[in-house]
Amino acid sequence: MVVLRSYVSGSWRAPEDEGAPLRDAVTGEEVARISSAGIDLGAALEHGRAVGGPVLRELTFHQRAALLKALGSHLREHREELYALSARTGATLGDSKFDVDGGIGVLLAYASKGKRELPNDTVLVEGAVEPLGRGGTFVGQHLCTPSHGVAVQINAFNFPVWGPLEKLAPAFLSGMPSLIKPASQTAYLTARLVELIVESGLLPEGSVQLVCGDPRDLLDHLTEQDIVAFTGSASTARLLRTHPAIVGNAVRFNAEADSLNCSVLGPDAAPGTPEFDLYVKQLVAEMTVKAGQKCTAIRRALVPAPLIDAVTEAVQERLARVTVGNPADPDVRMGALATLDQREEVRRSLKALTDAGRIVFGDPEHVEVKGADAERGAFMSPVLLRADDTGRAEPHEVEAFGPVSTLMPYTDAAEAIALAARGRGSLAGSVVTADAEFARDVVLGLAPWHGRLLVLNSEDAKESTGHGSPLPALVHGGPGRAGGGEEMGGVRGVVHHMRRTAVQAGPAMLTALTGRWVPGTDRTVTDEHPFRKHLEDLRVGDTAVGGPRVVTLDDIGHFAEFTGDTFYAHTDEEAARKNPLFGGRVAHGYLVVSFAAGLFVEPAPGPVLANYGLENLRFLTPVKPGDELTVTLTAKQISPREGADYGEVRWDTDVTNQDGASVAKYDVLTLVAKRPAQD
Repeated sequence: MVVLRSYVSGSWRAPEDEGAPLRDAVTGEEVARISSAGIDLGAALEHGRAVGGPVLRELTFHQRAALLKALGSHLREHREELYALSARTGATLGDSKFDVDGGIGVLLAYASKGKRELPNDTVLVEGAVEPLGRGGTFVGQHLCTPSHGVAVQINAFNFPVWGPLEKLAPAFLSGMPSLIKPASQTAYLTARLVELIVESGLLPEGSVQLVCGDPRDLLDHLTEQDIVAFTGSASTARLLRTHPAIVGNAVRFNAEADSLNCSVLGPDAAPGTPEFDLYVKQLVAEMTVKAGQKCTAIRRALVPAPLIDAVTEAVQERLARVTVGNPADPDVRMGALATLDQREEVRRSLKALTDAGRIVFGDPEHVEVKGADAERGAFMSPVLLRADDTGRAEPHEVEAFGPVSTLMPYTDAAEAIALAARGRGSLAGSVVTADAEFARDVVLGLAPWHGRLLVLNSEDAKESTGHGSPLPALVHGGPGRAGGGEEMGGVRGVVHHMRRTAVQAGPAMLTALTGRWVPGTDRTVTDEHPFRKHLEDLRVGDTAVGGPRVVTLDDIGHFAEFTGDTFYAHTDEEAARKNPLFGGRVAHGYLVVSFAAGLFVEPAPGPVLANYGLENLRFLTPVKPGDELTVTLTAKQISPREGADYGEVRWDTDVTNQDGASVAKYDVLTLVAKRPAQD
């Protein structure tokens, strides 16, 4: 029988003993054995710090993003193999796609965000420049740089592909290597995933490592530069959080734990409405997808008291159509739990829940199974409970981590909010309603207790990814029992793996440190217009000055007539004089911007390919007839695009009047060609 190997310190290492058996969730057959005996975990962490980290930190965000994209494409070619192995965890094809395709999707999403939202640089400048002195010679800026450690991820059994990839993507994009520690029950799938990553040769050595089996003394070797991300039970999260190395070294610790998530049906969603049907469909899906083994699954279904009988009947009817059995059978809607031990854990939790409510669908001890042995495989019926006494503690404290949910009545929005809060923090919640007022009350009431909230109705149902689907652009985590952490969240997840440092310096020095021009730094004005320079020849600080141009009353009138913008401040002297901001007719702000473009543009064809936008536009001083405009355009940031024959240039633009007062400030964004390749 295969013994799972760990990939550490640059090679695959077999354990020193025969390991413990891992079994097929459907047949009970032994799939592999697992152990970490003899694996030097301290050396693995040091390998990541010494080998993987330096190479990753030399790459820019765009280069790392390109590698993530290539890796995502490579893994997509092997999805069928991963689906087949995933079936042994008890997953249906739909479950497997949820896990495998979802994980690959996170890689591709971060690749896209890295290219679009992060600079082609190794450092991230965060926020605006902060003036720290009156004279402008002392300023501050926050910089984010990669941590010089390893991102250690300790994952749960229920998502053996998505779990590792959702943590790997932001860590890798930040420039930080990862060490993956999968849950033992489904580690054979994660091990194959890492084999595919290593075999691809796409990622630098040391950037990804794998430890199969007991983590043993792994956490003992953590340093202040390492980061730990944990997914699993709330009790284990509490234990890990207090590990001496984590506490003593102030190791950044992120936990995504189990939670008693709720879904609230609005009073408007009576039988026959689209929202009623959406609620029932979503609840059954959350109970049966991955056999309910999702940390985001709906554990408490909160329903208006007058509707609870109708909801109970509708859910019963839909659950009755769910076929449980071998995932290889196309008729099967729900597969097995991950292990027999996991099934017994769910049954134990159900005993506590039935003290507070009654089972209205399913039998936790027996289930009709299609295409498999009901006892050798970890099969279980979906179980729906109803707890009419909402004062009982059990539904708000006990989670049965399987195909189990409890219906509970509420009387009004305030009680629904109070019941949800008794879960002491959840990863995800949903409100199914078409009533905007009810939705606002409930969302704002639930927000302090939830990491993510879905408002579902006929408007967004077609595109909604559902109650239980984390998305890479949004944070995934929750307060209290849910762990208090955040995963993903787009660029937020990248910054989580970086160190934020406040740098104080003079403008010129800060410009040199950040690669971004800072006001107060000298500008470079030459005879050659900056728009005549190719990307490689431009330098931060290169400047063009245009003007002056006098703004006349005829200009203002013509612009008003031509554009149709006849706002009184531009067309009616008497009315404009009464405006305390203007004191008379003034030029349109967009006329000022248009004149500025005419003052700085270089009209002949050249390296500037396109103007693709303005950012941070502010109109600061009114422009009156007779004012003279001058524009100063300074190269603020230069960003080559990987694999393209052009890059992006951000220009600081300052339009001033004859008194030197700024009338408008903004950034102009242009695409600039690189020098043509020599034949």
